[in-house]
Amino acid sequence: MKKVTLPVRFGIAISGSLIAFFLILSLFKLHTSPLYSLFNSIITGFGIYEAIKVYKLQQGDKFTYTSGFIVGIVTGFVATVIFTVFFAFYISEIDLNFLDKLLEIFGGEYHINTGIVTFAVAIMGFATTVILTLTFMQLFKSSRNMF
Repeated sequence: MKKVTLPVRFGIAISGSLIAFFLILSLFKLHTSPLYSLFNSIITGFGIYEAIKVYKLQQGDKFTYTSGFIVGIVTGFVATVIFTVFFAFYISEIDLNFLDKLLEIFGGEYHINTGIVTFAVAIMGFATTVILTLTFMQLFKSSRNMF
């Protein structure tokens, strides 16, 4: 099995979970609440953790910090790209009033376009991926403590 297969598989699973969660929230008109988007990091974190864990089990003694880090980053980036593409499609083709509903929460008059919001979603996903991967690698790295 190629090195990239595992992270891509987990990335697709994460993005599918994120899309399903978003669509379930939209059924209850809760998808514009920023509070629920915090759960996205839990979904992403679980997927990245599992991808690194499975990779470490596959590699055994050959597992290195660098290879585990790459698996986590690729997993999260694949999930972020897929979810961002879905999100851009959703706000530009399915729910054209999404941005207006989202901005009502913050009050005031704002003028933003779908590109800016899509870019922000991508940046948040990439940042979450890097932070979670660095965090999880502290659990998976081999300790070099003498005591």
